[in-house]
Amino acid sequence: MGTFTSVFVLFFAVISLTAATVPTLKLYDGGNIPALALGTWLGNNTKPGANEVENSVSWAIDAGYRHIDTAFAYRIEDQVGRALAKKIAEGVKREELFITTKLWNSEHAKDAVVPALRGSLSSLGLDYVDLYLVHWPVGQFNNGTYDYTDYVETWRGMMEAKALGLTRSIGVSNFNQQQIDRLLELGLEKPSVLQVEINLNLQQPSLLAYCSSKDIRVMGYTPFGSLFYSKAKPDAPAPRVDDPALVEIAKKYNKTVPQVSLRYLIELGVIPIPKSLTKSRIEQNIDVFDFTLTQEEKDVLKSFDRNYRTIPQLKWLDHPYYPFEKTTQ
Repeated sequence: MGTFTSVFVLFFAVISLTAATVPTLKLYDGGNIPALALGTWLGNNTKPGANEVENSVSWAIDAGYRHIDTAFAYRIEDQVGRALAKKIAEGVKREELFITTKLWNSEHAKDAVVPALRGSLSSLGLDYVDLYLVHWPVGQFNNGTYDYTDYVETWRGMMEAKALGLTRSIGVSNFNQQQIDRLLELGLEKPSVLQVEINLNLQQPSLLAYCSSKDIRVMGYTPFGSLFYSKAKPDAPAPRVDDPALVEIAKKYNKTVPQVSLRYLIELGVIPIPKSLTKSRIEQNIDVFDFTLTQEEKDVLKSFDRNYRTIPQLKWLDHPYYPFEKTTQ
């Protein structure tokens, strides 16, 4: 029995040593947000499998992730909830986890926000989330017609949700600087987080500088942009995963090009949200906190910025609250 116990302890010691530790960043309203999150969005036209997201969340928590990013619109909050329940039952403390979810466009009325969050909490099996985001400033009913509710009213509903203790922090996703400024000019609570697309082709330096000046943390979705050939549109600018300059940097640190890309975003002050359904890649994506890029290397990575948006959501181009540049990229 003694030998078995020793092996058992050694096994779990190895597990704890190989799980990554992700540093946290302070939110202005007092919370601590992990500097990297697992994304759970599978794409607009992808139907989630019965338990593939549940598995990915479980693997991620085992690998050291403590921040899970999801949304009502992803249709997988229940899978996230099952994985969280399993890991909490295994000994992970709820207070160690940081869970982000989002209000969908169909629930922009002020009085719809709290019921929507309660629905997400039911699916997640939680009493509260750590961060609740307005997914888009654009309102749209389930029948496809536009909801022209002012996002200011939506934000008032978000403030109510926080006051009720249903979420620890509130923020916005896919808002532009002017839209955030309007909330602040009206004297409303400042968003603690802005979530937007950030990758090598869309680095958004002016928006990052603005958020830094306002003490708003930035989460970056689609952090790999068009790195992978299978994901790149025909007009997508360089680089790809086999770009010689990036391969050289990756080799220097014994990392992959996607890991270098994630590290660069972290050094920009962005909280990247890589997503994967593959255990090895989930583990690889978190292994980015043991090296630092030189200024020369960061200059190379900066040179790929083309203001190219992977997810422009042009279908909402004529909505008055469409947040992006009105181009037909």
